[in-house]
Amino acid sequence: MTNSLRLHGYWRSSASYRVRIALNLKGISYDQVTHDLRRNEQAAPAYRNIAPQGLVPALETQDGVLTQSPAILEWIEERWPAPPLLPKDLHGRAIVRAMAALIGCDIHPLNNLRVLRVLQNEFQLTQEQTNAWAGRWIHEGFQALEILAGQHGSLFCYCDQPTLADCYLVPQIYNAERFGVGLSQFPKLDAIAARALTLPAFADAHPRRQPDGEPA
Repeated sequence: MTNSLRLHGYWRSSASYRVRIALNLKGISYDQVTHDLRRNEQAAPAYRNIAPQGLVPALETQDGVLTQSPAILEWIEERWPAPPLLPKDLHGRAIVRAMAALIGCDIHPLNNLRVLRVLQNEFQLTQEQTNAWAGRWIHEGFQALEILAGQHGSLFCYCDQPTLADCYLVPQIYNAERFGVGLSQFPKLDAIAARALTLPAFADAHPRRQPDGEPA
């Protein structure tokens, strides 16, 4: 591969989106391999040899393959500590990790494509009902995150510099818009995401700007 890192992902995968943001913020170059989740390309045996769960993202490194975006993001932070995506103090790092986990553990898994497929195919939910399901959990999580960002944030989720929390927030805002979740109740989060997207690291990671990205 041209670069020492190869990111397996999908343009609309918010977990892949997080990793792209972090790599861009660190100024790390990488190659991309795309797997269309709508066609179940991630289930191909060749890819499962790399990522046994058959999920994206997976990051090929010189030392081996990493899976699960939280682990990948922590690895990136430890491998390239500057610029930092976690605060210096112990308490601040815990706050940022909690914000990230609120999205990564409590919101995103419930509106992941494979969950929505089960709701539609096995429980016969309509698209409108599926969107309402996804929107419910986004709304509930954003209510708490809006408070946390108000307590600890300024220009970004935590103080004045992007952190791992912003790597999670911006893709989840993108998902919220996809599912028709209004952001007027979350002005802090909306403003943070809009500000982040003015930075090349976030803008270049946007789904529409990926090799497999599709027009709106």
